[in-house]
Amino acid sequence: MNQSSTEQLKKTPLNARHRAHGARMVPFGGWDMPVEYSGIVNEHLAVRTKAGLFDVSHMGQIEVAGKDALAAVQTISTNDAAKLSVGQAQLSGLTTPEGTLLDDLLVYRLAGDHYMLVVNAGNIEKDYKWIAAKTRDMGDVAVVNSSSRYALLAVQGPAALGIVQQLTSVELTAIPYYWFAHGEVGSVRSIISRTGYTGEDGVEIFIPPASAERLWNAILDAGAEAGIVPVGLGARDTLRLEAGMRLSGQDFDETTTMLEAGLGWVVGWNKGDFIGKAALDRQKIEGVTRKLVGFEMTAPGIARHGYKAYAGGGEGIVTSGTQTPFLKKAIGLAYLPIAATALGTEFEIDIRGRRTPARVVSSQFFKRPRS
Repeated sequence: MNQSSTEQLKKTPLNARHRAHGARMVPFGGWDMPVEYSGIVNEHLAVRTKAGLFDVSHMGQIEVAGKDALAAVQTISTNDAAKLSVGQAQLSGLTTPEGTLLDDLLVYRLAGDHYMLVVNAGNIEKDYKWIAAKTRDMGDVAVVNSSSRYALLAVQGPAALGIVQQLTSVELTAIPYYWFAHGEVGSVRSIISRTGYTGEDGVEIFIPPASAERLWNAILDAGAEAGIVPVGLGARDTLRLEAGMRLSGQDFDETTTMLEAGLGWVVGWNKGDFIGKAALDRQKIEGVTRKLVGFEMTAPGIARHGYKAYAGGGEGIVTSGTQTPFLKKAIGLAYLPIAATALGTEFEIDIRGRRTPARVVSSQFFKRPRS
């Protein structure tokens, strides 16, 4: 990448810090981001056994406020936001009238009539324009792209809560999973969210961009004895895949529906109308012809995104695949014909011209042990 193209990429408040400390940088979703610091395998294992610190400030925040804010959020997202209490979050989907996925998102209820939607980095402008257009005539509702107001750090792993607890008076273990609290972390005004994208326990911390480097350094100092390491996008991807978490634009897009992507559990089937509901209701009754499943290779070989799959006389496609550092096996996600999606079903994947056997397994390859 030449200098001019690098300058066109967006940069998080920690960009100079990443470069100064030897991170390997890559373009991702229009951003200049660290893919690794000390190596993907090392960083992955640190998160599974100790703790890792992630800069995820490239994620977008869109706020929806006003007395009709709930109605607006209910219209543009699939999950039932009416079930959220103030201080609670939920995973949801942003769907087209055909029930296909524009993006997945987290919906935070900041106040009775104030919501924050956290969207994927490469979709910020697209999502904002879609939401603004679909809610324009819905009464008292304001939609604001507030992404520039936040930096976002994630601390994940078995030691994560203990590390961050040293820097805050907020009792982190009292925050339930998918809830959040307001407070200070390292003397920085924060929203502390018990969420993550790794399959591990931990927190995501929303802070003012100007305070990002100070808090980043404070967390690394506080976690030094526990073995915390900075983590890039490479290990973030292998960690989320081990945990069976979907990646927007790769495991689903505008050609795949919520049901095909295995995300029917984040649809509020009994709530009122929303964009795509009629199509999804119809598909739920009629059934899908393909579905995203987890798989593991049963012979040597690593399946990658875009590789063709063959099952039951039909074809499928691999969307994610890797050799996992922690589980030490080759795993992935793939769309297969519905007749071949039962657990234990054998199929083949074309790996560089050779059909290699694989088996359908649970897509949650790794499950964190309960403490």
